Amino acid sequence: MKIHIRQETPSDYQAVFELIQKAFEQEEYSDHQEQFLVEKLRQSTGFIPKLALVAEIDGKPVGYILVTKIKIVNEENQESYPSLALAPIAVLPEFQGKGIGGKLIAEAHQIAKQLDFGSIILLGHADYYPRFGYEQTVKYGIKMPFEVPDENCMIIELQQGALVGVKGVVVYPKEFGIT
Repeated sequence: MKIHIRQETPSDYQAVFELIQKAFEQEEYSDHQEQFLVEKLRQSTGFIPKLALVAEIDGKPVGYILVTKIKIVNEENQESYPSLALAPIAVLPEFQGKGIGGKLIAEAHQIAKQLDFGSIILLGHADYYPRFGYEQTVKYGIKMPFEVPDENCMIIELQQGALVGVKGVVVYPKEFGIT
């Protein structure tokens, strides 16, 4: 099984919409709106085309990852720090457990580093993302703008020292619908 990862193109949009919908269909902790979020994020100022990736097997999209710009704002001094949000990552159910998600994450990390981003934040399964180097945001004094268990709020430092002195609340683009 040869997995090819490439940048998403507009001709992928419909297949990606369906892929995300199928991937989250049975997910208990989902609002099942991730495919619509992706459509909104593509139109946002936080969208980075190089960080919208498709995983293919035999030319068929089987996985997807989107990483967009966010910021962390220190509530005390209003200092703002750039970061990225990984949301969503999706793999068709019949291809889950085959390392496709891991390959998408590794590729996204590499591209984000090349683009000089220092960190990526995500909400996810506490037993999955630490294997890729993610740690709880609470360790850095970084909070989400909504209630969620600490073990599901994670961050990775892509550039050594990128999180030194960084603390505050994550500010998502308006397209995330978080107020």
